Amino acid sequence: MQVSAHIVIILLSSIVILSYLFSIISRFTKIPSVLLLLGTGIGIKYLSGFYGYVEQDVAKLVRILGTVGLIMIILEAALDLTISRSKVTLIRQSLLLSGFTFLLSCLSIGWLLTWWLQQPLRVTLIYAIPMSIISSAILIPSTSHLGEHKKEFLVYESSFSDIIGILAFNYMLMDNVLSARSFLAFGGNLFLAVIISVVASLLLLYFLTKTTVKIKFFLMFAILALVYCLGDIIKIPSLLIILVFGLVLNNSSFFLRGKFKKLASAEYMNDILGLMKSITAETSFLIRTFFFILFGYTISLEVFILPEVILPGTLIILLLLALRFVYLRLFLKSNLFPEVFLMPRGLVTVLLFYSIPASKTLSNFNVGILFFVIVNTSLMMMLGLMFHKEKPALIEFPDKQVETLNLPEE
Repeated sequence: MQVSAHIVIILLSSIVILSYLFSIISRFTKIPSVLLLLGTGIGIKYLSGFYGYVEQDVAKLVRILGTVGLIMIILEAALDLTISRSKVTLIRQSLLLSGFTFLLSCLSIGWLLTWWLQQPLRVTLIYAIPMSIISSAILIPSTSHLGEHKKEFLVYESSFSDIIGILAFNYMLMDNVLSARSFLAFGGNLFLAVIISVVASLLLLYFLTKTTVKIKFFLMFAILALVYCLGDIIKIPSLLIILVFGLVLNNSSFFLRGKFKKLASAEYMNDILGLMKSITAETSFLIRTFFFILFGYTISLEVFILPEVILPGTLIILLLLALRFVYLRLFLKSNLFPEVFLMPRGLVTVLLFYSIPASKTLSNFNVGILFFVIVNTSLMMMLGLMFHKEKPALIEFPDKQVETLNLPEE
């Protein structure tokens, strides 16, 4: 059945408007807008089938949107992070949490899949890595009403989780991962990525401040995407380039010292930063909207009632929850709520799963396990946010303290 251009435009416009409405609903109900988008995608799938439309294969489009969305989300997160000496402890804690829970999650899920599927650990780890990554695409938009310290911790944690997970995934795809040669090659690629990140960030910053071309921001995004994809092809962790560029741009006074200070004035940098944040947020919102609706379209509800999906999926979620609880309790010694429930899986999980080469795929792995983990970790996050209430902040006066309510950000 052929669909006219007007119908396509109406549908696309309606999806964007609906996504904005979901964002508003999310603020009041604490239901993550991502869950509403996934539900919309699932509804479109079954509704179109009911009216006789043939189900479309959108896996390739999901991969493309996922890659672009990952770049935009990491950049958006980096533009919200402030670096200072006072935040060293926060950064260290979030990095340690990401690394610790990621490593133990990979090993635990890998061993579980080895036992469940009767496959070697070196192969099941490739499937375990995507399910061990916290989704910044889902978590970051859901933290707007949390306190500043909790929000920053979760932004750092999820961003580090994305980067560590992608690094580990690329490493596990190498041959002979336990050999010294593979380890040295990976270390060299990581060092190369750091050097490229610094150089590319300075060049892009110079381009932004010196060029007289009016339409330059999307050109810069295109350059970032090009560098990311080229780096991904030659197997270097190019996501670091995106993160470092965003950090340098948002903390130019911290990084640009000495001779580099002449690159741009503080006033000019503030103007660029404000416009960059606005464009990045809008673009990220748009890409995230269509990604999760299309991903929802690929989900079949029938898999959620299969025993071979429910049992391993539930065990994986319980493992993730237990590891997160132990680390928060023993090492951070901080308030565990709602952080212990804020561990959604999403965009990067799907993106890496679709990137598993044919030579390393498991024929007896049910993709429903992946869907089960993504949906239920998002539901856990929703419950954590719904039952969380910010404690009132204290304003100190010379002779008394006055409580003020921490209202959700508008």
